[in-house]
Amino acid sequence: MILTDSLLDLFLETRKHSEDICQPLEIEDYVVQPVVDVSPPKWHLGHTTWFFEEFILKPHATNYTLFDEDFSFVFNSYYETVGKRVVRSDRGNLSRPSVKKVYEYRNYVTAGIKKFFETNRTDEINSLLEIGIHHEKQHQELLLTDIKYILGNNPLLPVYSNTFNDHPIETHQQDWITIEDGLYEIGHNSDDFCYDNELGRHKVYLPAFEISNKLVTNGEYIEFIKAGGYQRFDIWHAEGWDWVNQNNVASPLYWHNIEGEWHNYTAQGLQTIKNEAPLTHISYFEAFAYAQWKGYRIPTEFEWEAAQSFFPWGKRWEWTESAYLPYPNYEKADGALGEYNGKFMVSQKVLRGSSVATPKKHTRHTYRNFFHPQLRWQFTGLRLAK
Repeated sequence: MILTDSLLDLFLETRKHSEDICQPLEIEDYVVQPVVDVSPPKWHLGHTTWFFEEFILKPHATNYTLFDEDFSFVFNSYYETVGKRVVRSDRGNLSRPSVKKVYEYRNYVTAGIKKFFETNRTDEINSLLEIGIHHEKQHQELLLTDIKYILGNNPLLPVYSNTFNDHPIETHQQDWITIEDGLYEIGHNSDDFCYDNELGRHKVYLPAFEISNKLVTNGEYIEFIKAGGYQRFDIWHAEGWDWVNQNNVASPLYWHNIEGEWHNYTAQGLQTIKNEAPLTHISYFEAFAYAQWKGYRIPTEFEWEAAQSFFPWGKRWEWTESAYLPYPNYEKADGALGEYNGKFMVSQKVLRGSSVATPKKHTRHTYRNFFHPQLRWQFTGLRLAK
C-alpha cells in the first residue's frame, strides 16, 4: 500500500493526466464512437469520475450530495450490482451531458475526494482510492487508443499530437534467450498494488524454451504480407481464417498501401512506415499466423513472465498463447468490485507487458491484460518463441 500522502498526490496527478490526454481534442472529438469497442473520450472522463463517486463518496462520505442522480445510469460501464446503465453501443449518442458539464463533474468529485480523504484514511478507504486510481490509469490507456481509433477513422487522418511517439524503435540486436526447464513462480508477490487476477502465486513447470529478446518489426511483417500470408489458409486458425475473409483483412490496423508503399496512421498523422519499429495493432489471429509462417510460436504467459527480466519490454502489449483463466485459489472481491475481472475469464487471450500508451506507475511484470483474439485497436505486438 502506498503511504497516504503519496496516495493523495497520485490521485491528483492521475486526475490531471486524464485531462492532459484530452487537451489536444476539439470539442467534436469528445462524443464520437465509431465502433462498440471504442468509447467517446467524454464518456471515459465521466466514467472514471463516477467510479470514485459511486464506490467512495456515495457510501462513505457523510451527507454527500450526488452531482447528478442520472450520472450513474450514464457512466456505469458493466457493474450489474450497481444498476441499469446506457447500452455500451449507445455511448456515442450522448450529446448530453455536455463536455463542459462532465468537466464540472470531474472537478466536483475530485474536490470531494480530496476533502474526504483529509479526515478518512482507513485501510479500506486507502484501498478503494488506490483501486480507483489504477482504474483511471487503465482508462488513460483506453483514452489514447480510442482517440487514435476515432481520428484514424476520420478520412482527414488528423494529427493528435506531435509529442506522443507511438512507434519507438528497439535498437538492440535480435537474439534468442534460452530458459532452462524447471519450476517457476508465477504471480504477484509484493505489497505493491495489483489486480485480483494476478494473485494466487503458484509454481508452473516449464520445459526448456527460447524466446526472442526483440519484438517482431514492421519490416519483418511486410515480408509476411509479400509472401501471401493473408492468403494462406494453412497458417491460420479456422476462426482466424474466417475473420480474415469476412472482414477483408490484408494488413494490420491503420496500414495504408499508397502507390505500392506502406504507410500507417500515427499520432502525428499519416506517416511512411518505419520498418525498424515494433509491429503493432495486430490481432491474436495475425500474431499466430505470422509465427506459424516463420516456423516459430507465441510464448505462453508463464514463459513470458519467467523470461521477462532478460529483455526490455513495455512498447507493445504482447499476445501470448494463454487463455485468460483464474490462477489457483482465485477469489473475487465482494460486491460490485468483484465484477472487475473474474466475470471476463472466458474466450479471451492474455497479453503481457505494457505499451507506449500505458501510463507511468501502472506497469509490472505480473500484469495480465486480456482481449478477444480479433481485437487490435490497442498497441498489441508479438514476440516469438521456440
